[in-house]
Amino acid sequence: MKKITLLLITAIAILACGTEEKNTMYVKGSIKGLKKGTFYLQKQQDSLIISIDSVSVNGSNEFMMTDVVESPEMYYLTLGVSSKRIAFFGEKDTITITSQLDRFAQKAVIKGSENQDLLNEFNAIQRKFSDQRLDLIKEEFEVRKMGSQDSLDVVNQKFINWERKKYLYTTNFAVQKGGFEVSPYIALTELNNANIQLLDTVNKSLSEEVRLSKYGKQLDDFIQRIKKEEK
Repeated sequence: MKKITLLLITAIAILACGTEEKNTMYVKGSIKGLKKGTFYLQKQQDSLIISIDSVSVNGSNEFMMTDVVESPEMYYLTLGVSSKRIAFFGEKDTITITSQLDRFAQKAVIKGSENQDLLNEFNAIQRKFSDQRLDLIKEEFEVRKMGSQDSLDVVNQKFINWERKKYLYTTNFAVQKGGFEVSPYIALTELNNANIQLLDTVNKSLSEEVRLSKYGKQLDDFIQRIKKEEK
């Protein structure tokens, strides 16, 4: 009986280790210009950003840290206690991050995450929307100086059209990427003030695996809470 119990415990331990290795994320890379410092691997838990792993370097600019990833989610590579922080979509396997010390976040290159690649694609279009908004703000400023209500109405309509176009693009992108965790993440961060129908559209497009992920569950909870409040 003792032998059977020992074998069972050993089997469970091996299985647990195998699962951990299978879901382990390795974050490695280098920061040009850094000679000494401490890196922190962090992620958000509730409303707090907590440290998962850390490593100190002295005379080297290379680092490596790990975490067990239950489902892909946003992580942060933070340098020391400063505000230097690189946000990235973490998932099992190896994530490589390279950058330079003086432009830590701006020059970051992240490889190894499909969700991050999709988020980069989405953010590139979002920057264009941001540029368009700045142009509209400048146009509104000039119109207000002229004191023309008709012209101001035209600009206001442009703002409405711009916002509608932005929401529709975001929804369409999230729907097309329903097989990736970046889809509910985008819905939660970019469509949280949008019409509930848009959120529902994204939610219904999610694959079963993504629906059960961290952001998939959060999106469904968010939608149900809104519907409950509306009733």
